[in-house]
Amino acid sequence: MSRPDLDWIDEAVRIIDADANRSADTHLHVFPLPAEWGIDLYLKDESVHPTGSLKHRLARSLFLYGLVNGQIGPSTVLIEASSGSTAVSEAYFARMLGLEFVTVVPRSTSREKIELIEFYGGRCHYIDQPSAIYSEAERLAAECGGHYLDQFTYAERATDWRGNNNIAESIFTQLREERHPIPYWIVVGAGTGGTSATLGRYVRYRRHPTHIAVVDPENSSFYRAWQTGDMAYCTGMPSRIEGIGRPRVEPSFLPGVIDEMLPVPDAGSLAAMRLLRQRTGHWAGGSTGTNLYGAFQLIARMIAEGRTGSVVTLVCDGGERYANTYYDDGWIAEQGLDLEPHRAVLDEFFDTGKWRAGPER
Repeated sequence: MSRPDLDWIDEAVRIIDADANRSADTHLHVFPLPAEWGIDLYLKDESVHPTGSLKHRLARSLFLYGLVNGQIGPSTVLIEASSGSTAVSEAYFARMLGLEFVTVVPRSTSREKIELIEFYGGRCHYIDQPSAIYSEAERLAAECGGHYLDQFTYAERATDWRGNNNIAESIFTQLREERHPIPYWIVVGAGTGGTSATLGRYVRYRRHPTHIAVVDPENSSFYRAWQTGDMAYCTGMPSRIEGIGRPRVEPSFLPGVIDEMLPVPDAGSLAAMRLLRQRTGHWAGGSTGTNLYGAFQLIARMIAEGRTGSVVTLVCDGGERYANTYYDDGWIAEQGLDLEPHRAVLDEFFDTGKWRAGPER
């Protein structure tokens, strides 16, 4: 690689680091629980990143990974397989560096997500078969001599899990002055699997007695793969909860760093998402609801075991992206979802501290 290209990479890394410094850290909110439980629930609010989601961290890591490995230069065309928040964040960083960004998306992708990707200068390449996004992204990258960012493969390795202000180090730093500074549970979903990989490795590296729980929506392959050890397991069906759940087990999903997995019905995710807004005013997406539904179950388990302590989960993105879907009663009805039985489970949990298994759907 020529010196001019290395000079460009130096400047590109500086630009991305400067963006991280301007963004500072994300907030850690307290979710109100009955005081007598002796348990504190915290929400790490990733919706306040410049591109509005947890995927901002991943996109930054993928860009830095590509830059330092010599895969991204001043004229590299960047390709991704994503119709969601990752593509939005990657378009943001590509525009920042003056690079062309193309993401392969299913033709059924919502107009809201397409508009966000295009707002940051990205271009969408449409396909009719969602399962073909991976091979089509590889084909496009080879055809134009570009770089396939490949979030599903590189998420677990692009982030420095030892620290460097990753999400794990940030959580533990922010908890330092709390009454239970070492959380008993951290609860996250899995899209690529990169977040659970980072958290699971970090707590072991730092020798924390923290447990990592991963929640999984309907139609996802991860829970069954973790339960059986069959990493080739495939549902072949897309998740209704955007950002988490995959029809196949992605390469970045590391079951060995996970202590517990909980399947969560989609109606339960959306009931918990709406409860969050009612109780705290925070407007979040469906994956945050999945996190909360699982966190509440684990808190009920702690209460039954006579444990006190803290639990941390994530606000993955903002609810404004889902005003016409998850927050629209008409859309809920069209999907055949009934939130009321799950809301009853949640209300009973807050009244009694006990968890009663609700409907599976």
